[in-house]
Amino acid sequence: MKLLSIKLCNFRQFYGTTPEIVLASGEQNTTIIHGNNGAGKTTLLNAFTWVLYEKFTAAFTSCELLINKRAIMQAEIGTSIECWVEICFEHEHKRYQIKRKCYACLDKNGTIQYSKNQLFMLVAGEDGRWYPPLQQPEDIINRILPESLHQYFFFDGEHIDHIFRSNDKSRIAEDTKELLGVKVLDRSIDHLKKAEKTLEEELKVIGDINIKKRIKEKIKLEQEKDHLQEKKENIVETIKSQDLQQQELSERLITLSSNEQLKTLKIKLEKQEANLKNEIKEFKKQIKQFISHQGYLILLSNIIPKFKTIITDLRERGELPSGIKQQFVEQLLNRQTCICGQELIEGNPYYEQVKQWMDKAGIAAIEESAIRLESQVHEMEEKVINFWENVDEKQAKLEQSRLELSRVEVELDEINQKFRHYPDADIRNLQESLDKITQDIRELQLEQGGIQQQLTTLENQLKTLDREIAKQKLKEEKQILAKRRSDAAREARERLIEVRSRLEKQFRLSLERRVQGIFSSISFTPYIPRLTPNYELNLIENTSGIAVPVAASTGENQILSLSFIGGIIDSVRKWSHKNTLMGPDSSTFPIVMDSPFGSLDEIYRRQVAKSIPKLANQLVILVTKTQWRGEVQEETNHYIGKEYVLVYYSPKPDCEKDTIFLNDINYPLVQQSPNEFEYTEIIEVSRDN
Repeated sequence: MKLLSIKLCNFRQFYGTTPEIVLASGEQNTTIIHGNNGAGKTTLLNAFTWVLYEKFTAAFTSCELLINKRAIMQAEIGTSIECWVEICFEHEHKRYQIKRKCYACLDKNGTIQYSKNQLFMLVAGEDGRWYPPLQQPEDIINRILPESLHQYFFFDGEHIDHIFRSNDKSRIAEDTKELLGVKVLDRSIDHLKKAEKTLEEELKVIGDINIKKRIKEKIKLEQEKDHLQEKKENIVETIKSQDLQQQELSERLITLSSNEQLKTLKIKLEKQEANLKNEIKEFKKQIKQFISHQGYLILLSNIIPKFKTIITDLRERGELPSGIKQQFVEQLLNRQTCICGQELIEGNPYYEQVKQWMDKAGIAAIEESAIRLESQVHEMEEKVINFWENVDEKQAKLEQSRLELSRVEVELDEINQKFRHYPDADIRNLQESLDKITQDIRELQLEQGGIQQQLTTLENQLKTLDREIAKQKLKEEKQILAKRRSDAAREARERLIEVRSRLEKQFRLSLERRVQGIFSSISFTPYIPRLTPNYELNLIENTSGIAVPVAASTGENQILSLSFIGGIIDSVRKWSHKNTLMGPDSSTFPIVMDSPFGSLDEIYRRQVAKSIPKLANQLVILVTKTQWRGEVQEETNHYIGKEYVLVYYSPKPDCEKDTIFLNDINYPLVQQSPNEFEYTEIIEVSRDN
């Protein structure tokens, strides 16, 4: 989707029909729109989301009041005033014009009445004429850029991190799957699952009594498994929400407490508790991996003595090693002369005596193998000793961490006990809420473990049933055909699941690398972004050799969020060139962002200003004069293709006028209104200089 222009009529601050705002693209892909706070920058951002999806950002207040005040107040009672936003864009060499409009009128009670919104679309034909589309406009828009993804391309820069700090983090994974095209695979897998059940139902009808019974059992177990799986997923999401609430309550508790010593100690202990839990988790993982790789050694304890006994017995009998080798005896027989000079001719008694040594002589290869085996067995003996020493050492470290965690938890509980009896009622209530959430999380985790155990049992039962069903001999031709179809559907579903899993993992790792690259190019901290399988974005610090989560500042969260969006756009754009089979056309993306520099310091402002024009094919930035100063203007200037100023007209008689200096010209930002109404005009900035 390449945005071409936007125009508004009586939409919030914008009175009447505005001039057409033409948006830049190509090499100079950036459009800058300047305006003071309250001039209409957020309104412009929401004009895009309203016309496309009838959605608004969180910072857009009073969403139900869209009509311009001056326009509605100057109209006669009962007279309808139109309010609309019109966007032109290009996609796959086609031009589209979409307009969403509503009407408003003032009734005799002074209340503004609104009509229902209407969406219109026209598509340019090859002859240059405009025609209504054959499909619904909403369907066309969602196919080009799905509604679920719009927040990544039209957003308030100062509140962008809210997307990634919300409770509904699973939505990010789903939205990313939409971009990737994995949703197509999801639908295919669901369809094949239904087809498999239909074919099994058919098999149940025509099959013999045994297979009918087994399939009925399988269907019942699968239903039970689906129910438990859904229940488990709900519990996981509830635990995530409770964890977030627990963290927020803990932060509020610390903030409210006036006892600095208690606050400092609580923060310190909570950090120690988190680190110790991570250590314990890591030690358990190391022990598990160590046993998985070398655990076989303990099974050799009884085998090694048996091997030594066999070798010793062979040596005592003179069979290993022996003084004479078979090769030497063969050479004597072939030369037909003994070492004593006697002729060895086949048939004479001397020949037979020497030949008998063939059975007594040792084989060199066997002796070499025995020596090599003895050496390997000796190494294994040492490995067994080292294995137990390593296990004991790791277990000791694990136990030490557990003891330390127990101590920290006791101290934390003592502090919490003080908060439970704190003089301030608000702090006591917060601590009670924390205690309840902690108990709720513990009960949910126990329930989750019980469900997982039930799921494991059900999966084993289903595998057993599948084997039993496979063993049933299907005699009739229809039975064989139905079984073959069922197997084909199951195999196709399993392969698609594997393809989806690999595709998601490959894309997620590629996205993580891209996010890390963008973040490191902007941030001066040593932190590294990590993307979990659920697309949850976290910062970690790895300077000590152990990955430890860190609490990001507001500025770092903003940069992290911008890095994620830039990573998605760049990764999907590259991905779509290689994998054009699925998903929406992902070759061109616009970004419209309001106040992307608000809470950043000078260094970060410069780095972000340098990076964001490269994140998307097309960029629209809405900024205040303060946000535009110095380094931002310097880094962005050569990317600008179009530039506009929002002039705010204030009805205050003593309003302070304001201007902005652009390209050697002073443009007004705040002016005195000629009437009692506030409104905003749009002026294009000349870039001839």
